[in-house]
Amino acid sequence: MAANDSADILSSAYLAVEYIDSLLPDNPLQQPFKHAWTYMLDNYTKFQIATWGSLIVHELIYFLFCVPGFIFQFLPFMQKYKIQPDKPETWEKQWRCFKVILFNHFCIQLPLICGTYYFTEFFNIPYDWDSMPRWYIICAQCFGCAVIEDTWHYFLHRLLHHKSIYKHIHKVHHDFTSPFGMQAEYAHPLETLILGAGFFIGIMTFCNHVILLWAWVTFRLAETIDVHSGYDVPLNPLHLLPFYAGSRFHDFHHMNFVGNYGSTFTWWDRLFSTDSQYSAYRLKVQDQALMKDKKAK
Repeated sequence: MAANDSADILSSAYLAVEYIDSLLPDNPLQQPFKHAWTYMLDNYTKFQIATWGSLIVHELIYFLFCVPGFIFQFLPFMQKYKIQPDKPETWEKQWRCFKVILFNHFCIQLPLICGTYYFTEFFNIPYDWDSMPRWYIICAQCFGCAVIEDTWHYFLHRLLHHKSIYKHIHKVHHDFTSPFGMQAEYAHPLETLILGAGFFIGIMTFCNHVILLWAWVTFRLAETIDVHSGYDVPLNPLHLLPFYAGSRFHDFHHMNFVGNYGSTFTWWDRLFSTDSQYSAYRLKVQDQALMKDKKAK
């Protein structure tokens, strides 16, 4: 297929989505969001928005998304969804995790966040309302960022499991063989920088408005907290993503230490057969469940 043919197809697809979007009723949240965004622009500098706005979004979203998993441990009816029910959370583990998370957020990630303003200035990334992409463009950009980050994460994560490196860096993240949501960013400072670099590659590729920074942060935190939650909850909207790994996939990585290196998707693990132990484990679990049902009957 010629390059201009591909461009024509993409252009046609974009126009089709624009047309469908024009037929939909106005989003009732659009005007309040516009007023809030305009108020922010009128009352704060770009530096304040990029720096403190990004920090607030990160902290608020991170701990907000951790709340459901934290509450689940106190709800007996949710324990049927816990992937490793024989390894419950403890206050000691959660407190230790919380302290490391705060250190990473404010001593490692905050200095990086402080560079956000200079990044947006260097690449002339707009803040204004009129330049803000439509919602479906932002969703597509977030998906593109996820593909890039997942690729980076797979190969660098796999490298960090090499026997000559593992005990020095990545072993910290594996302190918990049964993960819980808050543990998503529990890691050695070097790991935070190494694996976190994948987050910024997508931004450098797709970012055409500061809103994408916050949308991508929100999506990435939702995904990583979900896969570390320790619970496989039904009706999870993230499961609508094609090839989404999910909590069972990543939980096995913490339990087994080998394989399932992808962060969001399963395709790299399937391509390189690093999910073979997980596949064998799932078949074993299914066989045991069938045997149990037969005995019950």
